[in-house]
Amino acid sequence: MSIQSIALSQSKMLEEMNKLAGASAEMPVTTNTLNNAAAPDVSFDRVMSNALHQVNTLQQQAEIRQTAVDMGQSDDLAGAMLASQQASLSFSALVQIRNKLATGFNDLMSMSI
Repeated sequence: MSIQSIALSQSKMLEEMNKLAGASAEMPVTTNTLNNAAAPDVSFDRVMSNALHQVNTLQQQAEIRQTAVDMGQSDDLAGAMLASQQASLSFSALVQIRNKLATGFNDLMSMSI
């Protein structure tokens, strides 16, 4: 997988997250959201599972490239290091998103009604 395709997959993940953020800001507050016929087709579960899958794929590809360099099957050390850094950056971004979600959940639970 080339660096351009990896960057493209990350940009798609960011677009999905932005769509989710925009959809949550535009959703009207109703008392019966489960039976709402005009529910958006963007689901938080799908966006997060796609993000997890993409981060996992990047980490696996980085490991494959690093193993190939270690075993002498490839001499693309720069590509292996770039893939490793990209996987690390993607994982760090995912951890930051998780932390923000946990903070938001804790803030929501501590609100008095």
